[in-house]
Amino acid sequence: MLGKIAEWLKILVVLAFLWPVLVQCRGNIRHYKFNVMMTNVTRLCSTKPTVTVNGKFPGPTIYAREDDTLLIKVVNQVHYNLSIHWHGVKQLRTCWADGPAYIAQCPIQPGKSYVYNFTVTEQRGTLFWHAHILWLRATVHGAIVILPKHTLPYPFSKPKKEVVIILGEWWKSDVEAVVDEATQSGLPPNISDAHTINGLTGPVSTCSSQEGFNFLVEPGKKYLLRIINAALNEELFFKIAGHNLTVVEVDAAYVKPFETETILTAPGQTTNVILSANHKNGKYSMVTSPYMDSPILVNNKAATATLQYIGTNNSSTTFTVPPPRNATSTAFNFMDSLKSLNSKKYPAKVPMKINHSLFFIISLGLNPCASCYRGFRIVAAINNVTFVMPSVSLLSTHFFNKSGVFTDDFPGNPQNAFDYTGVPPQNLRTMEGTKLYRLEYNSNVQLILQDTGLLSPENHPMHLHGFNFFVVGRGKGNFNPKEDSKKFNLVDPVERNTINAPSGGWVAIRFRANNPGVWFFHCHLEVHTTWGLKMAFVVNNGNGPNESLLPPPKDLPKCF
Repeated sequence: MLGKIAEWLKILVVLAFLWPVLVQCRGNIRHYKFNVMMTNVTRLCSTKPTVTVNGKFPGPTIYAREDDTLLIKVVNQVHYNLSIHWHGVKQLRTCWADGPAYIAQCPIQPGKSYVYNFTVTEQRGTLFWHAHILWLRATVHGAIVILPKHTLPYPFSKPKKEVVIILGEWWKSDVEAVVDEATQSGLPPNISDAHTINGLTGPVSTCSSQEGFNFLVEPGKKYLLRIINAALNEELFFKIAGHNLTVVEVDAAYVKPFETETILTAPGQTTNVILSANHKNGKYSMVTSPYMDSPILVNNKAATATLQYIGTNNSSTTFTVPPPRNATSTAFNFMDSLKSLNSKKYPAKVPMKINHSLFFIISLGLNPCASCYRGFRIVAAINNVTFVMPSVSLLSTHFFNKSGVFTDDFPGNPQNAFDYTGVPPQNLRTMEGTKLYRLEYNSNVQLILQDTGLLSPENHPMHLHGFNFFVVGRGKGNFNPKEDSKKFNLVDPVERNTINAPSGGWVAIRFRANNPGVWFFHCHLEVHTTWGLKMAFVVNNGNGPNESLLPPPKDLPKCF
């Protein structure tokens, strides 16, 4: 009897020792509440009513640890329909919480609420959340910080402090009014009036009293900067005077560390860098500025902020010159330096055997519009299909097997081949439809994204919901399957959720379709998404409940 008691005591001691680890593996439940409201915000010496979350611009940062479950109640107190997307969160089997309006859900109506319920699985790093309807994400956005498990430290030295830096754009006018005017005319919308760093522009010529973000550092210490591009329509450079940055992560995936003076980030992308405070004192300018290597109108105004060493008071600021707007070599050098960490703990699981080999051409076009300026409307397309948004949720339509809302015949290849980066065809008209592409569960996909010269070549940051992918190749001109495929990096390609299809070139990505649901794929330049540069993948259920989409939550918003 005493022997059995001793054995039970040993078991209890072991369980007491393991209990903290078991709790960490299960994760915690974290509750957040987002009150979406109108708030008067002053920028550029001008005040306007602005859609915000909890009265903040940018909105609150969500903190979680890997394996945590998040319950985020969103209450819509504005007159717009609303939905929130948790950009980069894989949403394994919880597509209902993904957020894009009319894709994964009907929007939250004014005066209504919805609880987004999802678990962060096999992810750690920096992501962000934003509105996913109309152009509300101009001011409705914020950071998501996913800390690693307690048992898995960072693969780099722990910094003294972590700082979120959100890059964005600001319009003095009502953004929705700007979009409505452009929609009626069929022409591009007005560009933004300023760029922002954590919601502030810094002093500008038209408003010298405008404050900027200020960041205090201690000499000799290291800091982790979590940089997010929340801009609507512009790729951005970022640099700090007198300091190099060590890149350690992009899109919540670790990379082989490398040092750089300037980073490039497209809308929807995140970049984590280590800053070494290697000066004794002083103030140093932080600057973000646009990157555009095509004849496209952009906002050329740089936003500034200040890095200040503790104990520095009245010293002058050391400034830096931003890269030229068309600094393609700087942009390409940065992108070419990105490689997956591909360590034992964080291997690069690149799909090798391909089940779906897709080739998507990205283009602009002109479709007839009797009420528009000059009788046509600028549109955008993938494989010459301009996506038409439905008036009900595609995910609900798929789950309940309803018909008449979408078809699953999206073309996997261009229907008419031409010299994509050469002389464009004379007919710039596109077909319109709500077409999806269907994938079997666990199938491996290779997707070539080819830019074209239709109207104008341009970079397109393409974002895939529900998955990360590996960027196995990139090049200029037209993709050559025989020659370019031989150069693919299948060992340590960078892992992302948003990637640039380069201006006048192509990019190749691979992913495994191991997440059932309806997953949006679109350009993260909001103007192009508005014009129809989007589609969606339908991923079928696999075998059994663990490979199947969960049922819809009871409070899922309805379309009226």
